[in-house]
Order: sequence, then structure tokens, then C-alpha cells
Amino acid sequence: MSKTGEPALAGEIVPGVREVGRAMADFAKELKGFQGKVEQRLKATEERVTMLDRKSHIAARPHLAATTDEGAPHRKAFNAYLRTGDDDGLRGLELEGKAMSSAVNSDGGYLVDPQTAESIRSVLQATASIRSIASVVNVEATSYDVLIDHSDVGAGWASETGATAETGTPQIDRITIPLHELSALPKVSQRLLDDSAFDIEGWLAARIADKFARAEAAAFVNGDGIDKPKGFLSHPTVDNDVWAWGNIGYVPSGTAGAVDGDAIVDLVYALGAEYRANASFVMNSKMAGQVRKLKDADGRFLWSDGLAAGEPARLMGYPVLIAEDMPDPATDAFAIAFGDFAAGYTIAERPDLRVLRDPFSAKPHVLFYATKRVGGDVSDFAAIKLLKLGIA
Repeated sequence: MSKTGEPALAGEIVPGVREVGRAMADFAKELKGFQGKVEQRLKATEERVTMLDRKSHIAARPHLAATTDEGAPHRKAFNAYLRTGDDDGLRGLELEGKAMSSAVNSDGGYLVDPQTAESIRSVLQATASIRSIASVVNVEATSYDVLIDHSDVGAGWASETGATAETGTPQIDRITIPLHELSALPKVSQRLLDDSAFDIEGWLAARIADKFARAEAAAFVNGDGIDKPKGFLSHPTVDNDVWAWGNIGYVPSGTAGAVDGDAIVDLVYALGAEYRANASFVMNSKMAGQVRKLKDADGRFLWSDGLAAGEPARLMGYPVLIAEDMPDPATDAFAIAFGDFAAGYTIAERPDLRVLRDPFSAKPHVLFYATKRVGGDVSDFAAIKLLKLGIA
């Protein structure tokens, strides 16, 4: 120890400072290591979130935040089939047993998903076709039979003690309506199919609906029954005064190629009273243009427009359906029909729709062959009457 004591004091202080320094260094080292671990964990978390976010945007998987959509697997599988021809998703789906009928086979078409089929059905009902006023039934067979009782039971007055005579027995006729195949063959380029922004289902539904609606409407009026429904104008026509079952009765207008108010009245009352309550007029736009000019003896128009939105126009109080497939006004043309079409004409159809994708026949385009089975025919010959624009 020095005389002043300073070396001894310094010797006592220096070891303490060194210990503090070492402790601080160890603490800084541990803090740095902890900070590195935190950064590594944050980085791993960010990578995991990025990976999940990318997976959530893949078309084959639903969004994580989206609600459960029971129809999504079918729709996505069908969309994949239309775009690429990949049918693995469709084969893996569990369809209802009723849908897995002879309409779907291993090398044929596949049922359109419910959303697309519903779009097509709604458009068909909205078109100007007698489908909207006829009787429409869904069948699973190749034909539909309508049983018609067009005769009556005999009856007579009996006395208390007299013998009762045998009376007539009603007769039942069977009308068979075969189902025919209605088809559409639209095409689209592969480039459009590869574009994810292209609404393939909406486009396909619109194209098929337009084709089917026009073909059906024409066949229900003028179809010859050969590979298509038989229209009510294709049946034999006779003067209503000599009408017999199996024919469509007509009333002459009295003027060649023209019509007047008296002819319209005659047409209405040529139909039986039991059918008039649910009867409708059917004509095309050209004929309607002439009819709506007709007036009665007091100068009032026979034609009246609907008073409410969506209500059909009325002629003598009966609704008018404008069907463009009806004949144009001409001499001896059956340009106007009047009757209870719900009783007089029956449309039978299968509810399923088939779509076959063909990427080979029209390269670089892809063809979509869609088919539906439908039939139609007159089911009650007494329920429909025609107006012939002629003298007799």
C-alpha cells in the first residue's frame, strides 16, 4: 500500500468493474440471440401466411374466408370439364341415383350442374311459345301416353217395374307422345376458354336456350312428328260443322285473307263451353296487327291491352299469345287458333340435359354438343279450334 493509499483503492475497484462489464456483455449477447430467434420466427410466420394466401387463390380450393357452398364442387368440376376436358372431378362426384340414368354413361355426356340447367329452363318458359299455355310433364321413359275418354256413358229413364235396358259404355283412346332429341352445337375458341374471366356457363346456357327455344316453338306449331314433336297445325283440319275426333275443327272467316269481328265471335263460340273458361288466342304479330284494329257495332275495339304490367293482351276478354311461328295472314291460312291448350296440347320432356365436349372436330375451336329429349302432340282434339281466312 502507498503512502496515499490510492493503489490499494484502485485495486479494489477494478475487479468489480470488470465483473459488471462481463455481465453486460453476456446480457447483450443473450439479447442479440433472442432477437435473432424472434426474427426467425416472424420470418417463418410471414412465409406460412404467404403460402396459405397463395393456396387460397388457387381455383381448385375455396377461399378461406368464404362461406360453404355445397354446389361449388359440381360447378367447378363441370367448368374444368368444359375448359380442359378433364373429367376426373365429375367422375369423383356423388350424383343422385335418379340422375345416374341411361342419359349418363362412361363415354357420353355429363349432366349440366343445377345452376346452369335452371337458367335454361327459365328462358324457355319466357319465350313466345305455346309451352307457356300447354300442359308440360316430366317423364323418365321414351314416350308418354295420354288416355282420353271422349265418349259418354249411356243413360235412360227407368220405371218402377220395367226392365232396365243396357246402355252404352265409354271408350278410351290412347295417344302416345314419343320423345325426340333436340340438340345444339355451339363452339368457342380455346383461347376464350383459357381466359378465366370468361363466363363459360352463362355463355353456354344462353346459346343453348336460344337454340332450343326457337326449335321447340316451331315444332309445337308446325312440326311434322318425324324426329320432332307434332304441331297442332299438322293434324287434319275439317269444317267445325262436320268435326270428328282426330281432326282440328276450323271456322271460315268469310273473307279471303282477311278477318272481321263476326268471324272472331264465331271462332270463340265454336269451342265448347267447358273449354272456353281457360282458352287463349294464338297468332303471330302480323295477324295481331289486323285483329287489334277490329271494332264492334258500337265502335269499340275488340282488342284490349293488359291493365297491369306482365298481363297479356286480351281479345274479347281472352288472353292472346303472340307466337311468331303461326302462319301469316293469307288466303285459306289458319292464322288464328283458339282453345284450351292446357287440355288440348301436351308437352313431354326429360328434365336432364347432356353436354359433350369435342375439342378435336373443329380445331382450334371447341364444340359443345348439348342434347335434350322432348315431345309434343295434341291430346284433346275438341279443345282447339282454328280460324281459316277463307270463304269456306
